[in-house]
Amino acid sequence: MRKVLALLLVFVLAMGMLAGCSTGSDTATTAATTAAAGGETAETYRVAYIARAQADSFAAWLANAVMEEADKYENITVDVFDGQASDDIENGLIENAITNKYDAIIVQPNNGEAQRPYVEKSVAAGIVTITTNARISGIEGASSVDADPYLQAKVNADAAVEQIPQNAKVVVLLGPPGNFHADSRRESWQKEFFDKRPDVEIVGEEIANWNKDEAMNYMETWVQANDQIDAIIAMNDNMAAGALEVIKDNAKFNNILAYGVDGTAEACLLIKDGKLTSTSLQSAYALAEGLLDTSNKLLTGQETQIDIDIDCPLITLDNVDEYIEMHKKAGAIQ
Repeated sequence: MRKVLALLLVFVLAMGMLAGCSTGSDTATTAATTAAAGGETAETYRVAYIARAQADSFAAWLANAVMEEADKYENITVDVFDGQASDDIENGLIENAITNKYDAIIVQPNNGEAQRPYVEKSVAAGIVTITTNARISGIEGASSVDADPYLQAKVNADAAVEQIPQNAKVVVLLGPPGNFHADSRRESWQKEFFDKRPDVEIVGEEIANWNKDEAMNYMETWVQANDQIDAIIAMNDNMAAGALEVIKDNAKFNNILAYGVDGTAEACLLIKDGKLTSTSLQSAYALAEGLLDTSNKLLTGQETQIDIDIDCPLITLDNVDEYIEMHKKAGAIQ
């Protein structure tokens, strides 16, 4: 029987929540023991993984990677919950995980500051608490597994300084305000690109919340309003893919440059097809490996706090084949 119970729970916010009550939970996991070497028994630890939004391609990739990585651990079971890109839902899920006395709670924040007090509640309850993608910093007793969002954007911006033509017009797609990764990536683009290229004009900049459909809507508006758009600067691959979808049959934008972050399977295929210029890898596989290793070390008392970052290599047409192969091995590309 699979240890990992993926419970992608859809929480309906009832009138009681509007009155300040938290959503109830129907967690279908039981604490158990598992046979260990030598015939002894070892405790099985229950971990709640609270995803930002399963509709987000990267969040879904990460949740699936966490489930697969958890299969390697005989002493850990993982339940996955869907925050649906809603602070209220995600905060309710954290509260429910606390109430249901999970041994560890891993939170992928929708908006770090909105989740901060609930992560603090988890720590105060004596639960092993880890934040990821993006970490919520400054919470004593909480651990984190993440990547450096400033560097993720910088590797793209460094290339764009040379690639984007003089007097270019560009559009910018942003993640949710207050999100550590969204804010740091935009800051990096400002310092590493726009401050160095004052000739470049931003003709459209909007918050698309990591969402492909929202990015498509904004791109449709920008295309109608501008005869010239030389580059798409997106804070993640999902938004870049949405913007590119709008102009895929428009010969006027055949030479447009486009930048993202995450290195998703879709983004790698877009680079291979010559549509996406570059992205920086935020490997969900590496994050998942770090999350399960960190959970195991904290739960078994090997460590008391862990904060680690994964690497963020730039993916371009020159090296995309190795990342396509990575996704093929993981089953993300057939």
